[in-house]
Amino acid sequence: MKTTDDRLPPLVLLGAQALVWPGTGLITGTVPAGSALFVAALVAGVVTAALCLRRSRPVIILALVAAACALGAGPLPTGAMAVLGTAGVALALFTVADERDTFTTLLCVVTLALWQFLQNVSLHGLSDRNGLDLALTALLYAAASAAGMLVQRGRRTRQASERRLKRAELERHRLPMVERQRMERELHDVSAHHLTAVVVTVGAALGLRERRPELAEEAMEFAVTTGREVTRALGAVRTPSPSQQQQPSPRERLLGLVAGFSRLSQQVECEIDALPDGAVADAAFGIVREALTNVTRHAPGAHTTVICRYGDARTEVVVTSGAPPAGAAAHGAGLGSGRGQGFLRSRAREAGGTLTSGLTPEGGWEVRALLPGRVAGASMKRPVAWQYRLAQMTAAAGLAVHPLLSALVVRTESVSNGPGASAGALFALLAAGQALALVWRRRAPAGALGVVLALALLWPVAMTTGHYTGWVLLPPLLSMAATCAVVASAAGRAAVAGASGADGRPRPSAWAVPFVAVVVHAAATTVVLVRRGVSFPVWVLAAAATVQTAVVVGAALWTGTLRGRRRRAARDAQSGHLAAWTEEAVRDAWAERRRIATGLETTVLARTADMVAQAEAGRLDEVAERAREALAAMRALLDTVREAEAPPALRPQPTLQALDLLGRQIRATGRDAGIRLTDRIPRQLPTAVDLAAYHACETMFAAGGEEPMMVELDADEAALTITAIGVPDSARPTLCQQLSARTAIAGGTVGSGPSGRVLVRLPLPTGPAARQDDEEGQR
Repeated sequence: MKTTDDRLPPLVLLGAQALVWPGTGLITGTVPAGSALFVAALVAGVVTAALCLRRSRPVIILALVAAACALGAGPLPTGAMAVLGTAGVALALFTVADERDTFTTLLCVVTLALWQFLQNVSLHGLSDRNGLDLALTALLYAAASAAGMLVQRGRRTRQASERRLKRAELERHRLPMVERQRMERELHDVSAHHLTAVVVTVGAALGLRERRPELAEEAMEFAVTTGREVTRALGAVRTPSPSQQQQPSPRERLLGLVAGFSRLSQQVECEIDALPDGAVADAAFGIVREALTNVTRHAPGAHTTVICRYGDARTEVVVTSGAPPAGAAAHGAGLGSGRGQGFLRSRAREAGGTLTSGLTPEGGWEVRALLPGRVAGASMKRPVAWQYRLAQMTAAAGLAVHPLLSALVVRTESVSNGPGASAGALFALLAAGQALALVWRRRAPAGALGVVLALALLWPVAMTTGHYTGWVLLPPLLSMAATCAVVASAAGRAAVAGASGADGRPRPSAWAVPFVAVVVHAAATTVVLVRRGVSFPVWVLAAAATVQTAVVVGAALWTGTLRGRRRRAARDAQSGHLAAWTEEAVRDAWAERRRIATGLETTVLARTADMVAQAEAGRLDEVAERAREALAAMRALLDTVREAEAPPALRPQPTLQALDLLGRQIRATGRDAGIRLTDRIPRQLPTAVDLAAYHACETMFAAGGEEPMMVELDADEAALTITAIGVPDSARPTLCQQLSARTAIAGGTVGSGPSGRVLVRLPLPTGPAARQDDEEGQR
């Protein structure tokens, strides 16, 4: 919601300009000419109206205001455009920095600085007086642009934090539902696909028992193998891996899927392009698998074509089947749960696409999905809008034509032709160099500080070379502006990171920057005072210069520290909300998974194990019956899954089997979080170790802020090791303390390693104690 009026600052500037001129002259009895008043009113009206509309076209308004002030200052007396020509242009420049990108802002600043310099040269020459108006104007422009960029950065940071919190809150309520839908979909895909294949294969073997008795043995072997695959697959549904294991490419998976259906006497032809890993490939695999399963059920033996084309604009997945051959027995008819088409559309929708299905003119069936393509799925940089290009061209054109403006202005003053350059021009060059160094204050703070302080030592030289005769302390104070910006930035970063380093001791750099700045500027100020011939002892001048410099630098240090503490408080509050919502979402989703897994163990898995036992005993008729019972149990379980239940008051504590939920919730907030488990981790961990390991991973991710982080879990015979990679140095002391408290119940130890690593070792008991703990955990 907008709470400020953009018209107020221009009106205030208009009133200030009227007070300076002609207000001052009217007070002293000097009445300006009517033509001058008319020109001033015309220029002031244009500038004020443009500034009121400055947010609609910031760069164009900036060029218009600068040009109007430059043209209007020619025929008018000195000071007639002083306020609008400086503060007005600075206001327009502030708006550009607030609304546009950094490149456009820097281009406008450089353009204005050169414009002002060339105008001053064309009117007064290089050796005009002290020329402090040029230096002060350049400083004003730099301050306005820096303030605008800070406001824009702060606004974007707040907006990003608000979006992240909003996504986390939405995901907190959505994660249990997503987990329920995932298990529902995977149960349908895995069980229906494998068990349908068993029913079809056994049915064909029973129908051809008299003519081809060897098919019965093959069918029973297939039932045993498939039943065990179902058991393994459903186990993976209950405890999905949180890490990205090495798997075949999406194209290889699709080719293997087609080959598997071809072995079921299905005539399948395919044309499959290479696909990248991701949501589109997963959706394409699920759609093809469900479509081929439906063909096997309802049109066995029908000619089927699978096409998967991956293009720039879209990915097209088409599965087309012909009419079933005459006399073909549909052994899988009636085995569906009625949710296949809904799951197909759900897969396509989750991947950002659409899906349609229906009869073909030849009496077959076609499933067609349109998914995002190469361009839609890639992370592409937004193209620069035409307004940006127009802004750059306008600024460049203004710089090019500015030297010609002086030819249009008629002045009676003569141009100074004194020797050498003015002090103001030298001051402006030094200030521009310092401002340019500030651009790198975040990437290379030490280098930026060195350049700024080195240029600060040249200000006394510029005063002597330019024969400066004005107030002696003004140039040293101007030279401290860039230094104060560096000090405030360093203090803010130190306050955000914390007052202590990774080892818990105070950071030496927190006070080194302001100390060096005070020493350098005090020395420069002392040299200036000595050269001017101030009648005080040198030690008195040095002490006074040190006090003055310390006050200014101390104010910058205090301002930066205060701003950094506010940012840290906001970051800590956000981290607290994210951690609490993550914990609540994972607990609810884990309770939902345990509820479904309990039903899975007593229904589908039990009947699948019975089917395997019957196949191993050689009872072909019983195998088909048990497979049908398993499918019926799966449908009943799916009906139960769809009936969402409220989370119980006492939710089960998450263990390492819930790490995939933790990673999903964290990635839903836009953070890059990875979890990797090695094959050496035991399938059954002691209860205390399992709980402590999960809470350790949860604490690591909560302490990492917004930085990318990877958590690796490994084990040997003695201990389970958890390694967090990418922990910020400022967060390591607090994180180690939290981990020590979290893992104390399991006897864990915490340590730190190189490259931002934090290690946790949880001892694994051996012998009878370990077996007893495992039995308790299983119960």
